[in-house]
This record gives sequence, C-alpha cells and structure tokens, in this order.
Amino acid sequence: MTDIANKWPAKHPELLQLYSLPTPNGVKVSIMLEEIGLPYEAHLVSFETNDQMSPEFLSLNPNNKIPAIVDPDGPGGQPLPLFESGAILLYLAEKSGKFLPQDAAARYQVIQWVMFQMGGVGPMFGQLGFFHRFAGKDYEDKRPRDRYVNESKRLLGVIDKQLSQHQWLAGDEYSIADIATFPWIRNLVGFYEAGDLVGFKDFPHVARALEAFVARPAVARGLNIPARG
Repeated sequence: MTDIANKWPAKHPELLQLYSLPTPNGVKVSIMLEEIGLPYEAHLVSFETNDQMSPEFLSLNPNNKIPAIVDPDGPGGQPLPLFESGAILLYLAEKSGKFLPQDAAARYQVIQWVMFQMGGVGPMFGQLGFFHRFAGKDYEDKRPRDRYVNESKRLLGVIDKQLSQHQWLAGDEYSIADIATFPWIRNLVGFYEAGDLVGFKDFPHVARALEAFVARPAVARGLNIPARG
C-alpha cells in the first residue's frame, strides 16, 4: 500500500497500521487492538483537512470512511488492507482468537449483534445526532428528528431487554458485539447530549453495561486513539 504510506509514513511498517479518528466507528478498532494487545501504529485521519478524501486514503478505502487498516502480516503472511469497522472487528477477533467464540452457535450470536449495530444502531444514532446536535437542529420541521428519536428509543429497548437477561450484549461473555455497540451508546448520551431526548433513564440495563464497558482499561485507552492533533 505505497499510496497510503506516502501521506502517513509508517515508523514501524512491520506493525499493523491503523488509519482512524476517535469517533464511535473509529474507536471500535482502537479499543479492540488495545483489548487484544496486538502491537500497532495509529495514524490520525483528520476530517478538518478532508484527509478522508485524499487520493492516498481512497487507495485504501474507496468509500472514504474511517477506520481502515493495513495488516502487513495478514492471511498467508501477505499484507491485508481492510475497511469497514465491523469487518475489521471480525478479522481481529479471528486473528487473535479473542472476543468471538469458537463454538459455532455462540459465534453467530455474536455476529448477529455486530450486524444489529452496523445496520441499526450506528446509522440511526448518527442521524439523531445530526438532527439534535448539528445542522439539522435548525430545521423547523421536527418530524425528521422525531423519526430518529423514536427509532433510537426502540433500539435501546431491544438492547435493554437483551441486557436484562445477560451480562453483555451477546451473552455473558464480553465480545466484539459490545466493542461495536457501546461506543455509539456512549456518544448518544455524551457527545450528542441526547440522553434526555431518548429517555435514557428508562434503560437501566443499558446504563449498567455502558458503565462496565467504559471502566475497562483497554476501552479508556482506545477512546482516545488516535490522539487528536
């Protein structure tokens, strides 16, 4: 991946290279890397300077989204470029043998909750953030905002019910389903300041698991990687 290295030269090219920003999607991968203890080098992709639209970044991810990685020691010992946070979590779980069960049934329970986050939680919470915190808040018509408020409440209800029966999202073992989901929940009630809007107090099991998630040392580290300039 010579193009990406032109803009973000690797000091340690033998290590996994992470290209990211500490957003809910970005920190999924930094948290996972911290959890599994795999050495890596992090590179900040700044939205302020449109790094994600640069030819170098597009050579790695044509969809111009963070995060993305290059693992110089991929399958068969060959370099592996990879984008999409869910795909990267699955890859790192398989590479490390951690946070994704070996048992087939349990494995697919985890994968279904990762897909639940990718298809529902991320897109819906993100739209709510736009209409509540960013430019969309100035729209006089509140029907778009309320649509995402209602869907976010529904999703939180699904998660709360699951967590009322299990310690973590896919069961009683911490997994990539939690690493995928809880950064978005944290962002919803924190950065987006939408806790009151979605009635977060009505989801006590979500609050309990979120507290346990952010208390993990690897999570605390990963939430700030890559460091903003």
